[in-house]
Amino acid sequence: MPVNFIPASELAPVKGVRLASIEANIRYKDRDDLTLIEVSEGSSVAGVFTKNAFCAAPVTICREHLKTTDGIRYLIINSGNANAGTGEEGMTSADLICAEVAEEGMCNLDCVLPFSTGVIGEQLPYWKVVEKVPELVKNLDSNNWMRAAKAIMTTDTVLKGVSKSIEIAGEVVTITGIAKGSGMIEPNMATMLSYVATDAAIKQSQLESICQEITTESFNSISVDGDTSTNDSFVMMATGKSGVTLDETNQDVITAVLNDVCQELAQAIIRDAEGATKFVTISVEQAPDYDYAKEIAYTVARSPLVKTALFASDPNWGRIVAAIGRSPVENINISKLTLYLGDTLLIESGEPADSYTEEQGQAEMNKEEITIRVLLNTGDAKAHVWTSDLSHEYITINADYRS
Repeated sequence: MPVNFIPASELAPVKGVRLASIEANIRYKDRDDLTLIEVSEGSSVAGVFTKNAFCAAPVTICREHLKTTDGIRYLIINSGNANAGTGEEGMTSADLICAEVAEEGMCNLDCVLPFSTGVIGEQLPYWKVVEKVPELVKNLDSNNWMRAAKAIMTTDTVLKGVSKSIEIAGEVVTITGIAKGSGMIEPNMATMLSYVATDAAIKQSQLESICQEITTESFNSISVDGDTSTNDSFVMMATGKSGVTLDETNQDVITAVLNDVCQELAQAIIRDAEGATKFVTISVEQAPDYDYAKEIAYTVARSPLVKTALFASDPNWGRIVAAIGRSPVENINISKLTLYLGDTLLIESGEPADSYTEEQGQAEMNKEEITIRVLLNTGDAKAHVWTSDLSHEYITINADYRS
């Protein structure tokens, strides 16, 4: 079960966005596994994608289409097959799917963005997707966010969706987002797909900048197992149908809510990480700069020894300091470093805390939610990473994933 996470029971429609999901039997039986998202004409659409050099065919096509048009109209998403490691045949399959959506939606080919998630290295049965597109278009509805959130799942145990609304100048702005991801989770981004839409009007250049900034603090601040997926995709859509336009008077408010939605979705991925029993925040503070702090946080988050200690609720803080010490950064001043496990002081100015007891450490490690704070005392920058423990169940899930 996810760590302290209750999935949404409903998600609010966003003006200018319609969705449809259907069972296509791509890999799974008796469940939806194919989704179409339509955004109204004139919408802005921006995306951030994996940095894995072996990226999937849909990722390559999405990047190309976002460069060649500013009029994205449709997103088509399948689960169960990643269409990654599939060569030219995989590219052709994704192109054929885009062509069918473009024909049914009466738009140009480059107005369609394809997405896939699932098993790598198997050819996508594109015909199963193509034959369902007409029905998807027919069933588009603004109230289908919950169904879409379920359809994009793979090893997820629960759907991940968030809705928030704010009132600006007498008008209500709605933001709704969904995500999937449980394993192969590491920055740049994770084996995840996420789609966030708002009915605020945001210029294309502004949306691209906001999307990048928010990704840094949300989907690029999580790690389950240190593996960067081939298919990571995060897309942000702004339809403008609320009548509220992003400007200097409301930018901070709208951006803050967008950031909140994405951070909640990113945390939901960690809370539902494959086999997770702990939700862990690693905070590195008072660092020389952001990247310096982030590297240390990720080194701790990736450590198998730290993660297995977390699973065992073992207050072996030596594993934490060992991970900090081998971080790929220069000139860590250990004599200034202070370390906390929750509210318990472990290290002060590089020395073991006189106040520490094993009972205190055990009490912190017994919790389902754990915070590790590293205070470097060498600057003003800080960064966080959310991670999970590493359990027996993680091994079982990934050993059986293709069976």
